[in-house]
Amino acid sequence: MKVLQFIKNHALPIAIIIGSIFYDFFEQFKFVLPYSLFVMLLLSFSKISLNEIKIKKVHLVLLSVIIFGAMISYFAIAPFNKVLAESVMVIVMCPTATAAVVVTTKLGGQGANVISFTILSNVAAAIIIPSVFPLIEPHDSTFINDFWTIIKKVFPLLVLPMIVAQILKKVTPKIHKFLQDNAGVSFYIWAVSVVILMGRTVKAIVNNPENYHSDILMGIASLAVCIILFTVGKIIGSKMDDRISCGQNIGQKNTIFAIWVAGEFLNPLSALGSGLYIIFQNLFNAWQLDKKRHQEEKKLNKKQN
Repeated sequence: MKVLQFIKNHALPIAIIIGSIFYDFFEQFKFVLPYSLFVMLLLSFSKISLNEIKIKKVHLVLLSVIIFGAMISYFAIAPFNKVLAESVMVIVMCPTATAAVVVTTKLGGQGANVISFTILSNVAAAIIIPSVFPLIEPHDSTFINDFWTIIKKVFPLLVLPMIVAQILKKVTPKIHKFLQDNAGVSFYIWAVSVVILMGRTVKAIVNNPENYHSDILMGIASLAVCIILFTVGKIIGSKMDDRISCGQNIGQKNTIFAIWVAGEFLNPLSALGSGLYIIFQNLFNAWQLDKKRHQEEKKLNKKQN
């Protein structure tokens, strides 16, 4: 029992360690990721009513932060290192991770607010990326083609789970109720996804030893961006009485999407920054969850005493 409790309490750090050590084995299961993300969102949507999904003032503030933050960071860094500038820009502009709602709920935040911003940030990315990125790295394609390419990438993992959840609610209430009652499983599905993501990231770094100077530089930049985004999100959220959700909204990124965007629209070398960001955002999430658990244990001990 103690071993199982330890694994439950430290699922994310364990996932990070296992994925990093056995990267070569777990990297081959990357094909599982779209399905795990779909299931996680399906479970989340089963607990949230469509009436709760609303675009609020705070969401527009957060969206402005990531849009202007992405542009400012690019133009500030580009004169010194264009690849690094693209790397930072794509991380900042990247939409919210579909798994962010899982962490937010676990931390006691408002899941509906995260889902609302996840939808908004993905739509914004689909419009801004094909409008701006080709100006930085020209390529032979039109705005409509690029927009449609991104929508095809986003739609199955973002909109379909919402549609399926609503169909199940109307057609098979028992299955919908089962999903509601077992929504907590999404956290462990996410932990397994982290193992695979860490495997992909570590393998990319190990297979690129000649660029270790670039790896270090992008690692430092990714860490700095991670700290800034989570901090800014929490500061804004504190003023809006939504600290946890806002921090996850702009701090927890859809890094799979960011890596794809970097390879599709920018210098492919810039994708490394997004890969390294996976490590830092998950370490930060592990720290947050551990802190939350300790706070709950202290409260419980006080009540018992």
